This record gives sequence, C-alpha cells and structure tokens, in this order.
Amino acid sequence: MACSRKKDMKVGFIGTGLMGLPMAQRLLDAQIEVIAYNRTPAKLEPLNIAGCAIAEQPYQAIADSDCIILMLTNAAAITSVLLSDIAKQHLSGKTVIQMSTIAPSESQEIAKEVVAAGGDYLEAPVLGSIPEAQAGKLIVMVGGSQAQFDKWQDLLKNFGSEPLLIGAVGSASAIKLALNQLIASLSTAFGLSLGFVQRQGADVELFMQILRQSALYAPTFDKKLQRMLDGDYANPNFPTKHLLKDADLFISEAKTAELNVSSIEGVKKILEIATNSGFGDSDYSSLFSAIAKQQSIDY
Repeated sequence: MACSRKKDMKVGFIGTGLMGLPMAQRLLDAQIEVIAYNRTPAKLEPLNIAGCAIAEQPYQAIADSDCIILMLTNAAAITSVLLSDIAKQHLSGKTVIQMSTIAPSESQEIAKEVVAAGGDYLEAPVLGSIPEAQAGKLIVMVGGSQAQFDKWQDLLKNFGSEPLLIGAVGSASAIKLALNQLIASLSTAFGLSLGFVQRQGADVELFMQILRQSALYAPTFDKKLQRMLDGDYANPNFPTKHLLKDADLFISEAKTAELNVSSIEGVKKILEIATNSGFGDSDYSSLFSAIAKQQSIDY
C-alpha cells in the first residue's frame, strides 16, 4: 500500500533503472503519489520500502495514474509497455511524459500513437547522471507546447529546478542526442590523448595541468581520468551500451539530415569494441580499454 501522499495527482513511473529509481524517489520525497512498474521487480524494492505503490503490469501503472513518466532504455521498450493493445485502452485522458533518450523521429511517432489513443504527449529528456538525479539537479529539456510546459513544469522541477521548453516534440530529443554525441566524442578524444601521453612516457599529471589551464578543458575529463588510469569501470552512472545506443541513434538521424558522420562513426567503433569486450554494463569510460588495447584502429 502507498503511504499518505498528495492526492491532487498520481504519477505512474515506468522504468526504475539507474536513473529512474532516484527520479521516482524524488517524487515520493515531494509527497507525490506514485505507482511504479519495472520489468525486473527487484529494482522496485527500494521504492516499495519507501511507500510507493507497485504495478505488476505496465498497463496498471497507466490505468491508475493521471500522468505517466517513462524512463526506459529505448523506443522499442517504450512501444512494448505503452502501446500494447491493453495499454492503449487506458491512455485516453492521460498525459505521457517521455524522459528517455530516443531519436526525434521515434518521439514524434510515439506522440502520434498516444494522441490517436486519446492521450497527450510531451518529451522531457534529461542531461546528467545518478548524482544529479538524486539531488534534483538534472537539466530537463521539454519538447511540447507552451500549454503543456506550463501545466507540467512544476512536476518536472522535482528533477531539475529550471526545466527548459525547447520547442515542439522532437526538438528536445534532438538536443539530447546532440549532447550525448559530445559525451561520446569528447570522452573518446580525451582517452586517445591520455593513451598517447602514457605510451610516449610523458607525465600524465603535467598533461592534465596544462589541459586544465587551456580552452580545451572539459570537466568530464577529470571525472573520467581516474577510472581510465585505474581501469576501474564498475558502478556506472551511464553504461557503455547505452552510450553506444545513443551514438547509433545520432548517426541515423544525422545521416537523414545529410551531415558528415565520419567522426562519430569512428567513436561508435570504439564503443563497440568496449561493449564486445565485456564492458557493455560498465561505465562508458571503459571506452579507454578499447583505445589502450589497440595501437591502431582501422576506420
């Protein structure tokens, strides 16, 4: 049973993995009534202990809520839980807030299906990882109408204090993919330079000292430095396989936009090597293992 919560709104939260769990917890902490679903029931236990109602099937979370938040792996997972025949029967009059990283075209297609079933849809992908999710300091990007943004921004503020309305559905997904492309490309470029410095026998700390003082520096370099030096990719904030998925999505959408994707295609190969080497569920800094293991990589 759910404990006493605010009764003006009930949120169905579908997908309580690395990011979804702390985000759902934020809603509970704000005394918002939540009913949660995850295909792996064990991942719901912390929420159950905190007083969250638990759905045994995704359609139950949809049927018993006013608003449904999705934090799932990809568009295929979203389609399977949200657009099944039984789930669609419960979408009429409900609002779906899709917060996962998917392609703009995928988000637009899902929106059409939700609206056709009588529901409302907006996207709100987030930038940040587990610490930001726990602290409510994610950057929340909204794709939808001004009216939708006005209606739901107070709910979204539980995840980040200043949600940003980007534009129509698809626009926020586009910016999120663009940002994740930078995560992949910056981290790969840094890993390659770090590996080169090591192989040349130069001082890594002096390299970092110079880098930190330059316009080339990005804080993510220091966040991943020790993991790369130690080869410790456990306890990920963002798994390698998910970054590979996002790189794939970016390449597909960018090709459609007639952009040259040669650089990110090289990054994708690095991510594939790391994933195929057993680091798919590890932190994406494991891409350094693919760089360091090979003296040269054929593109």
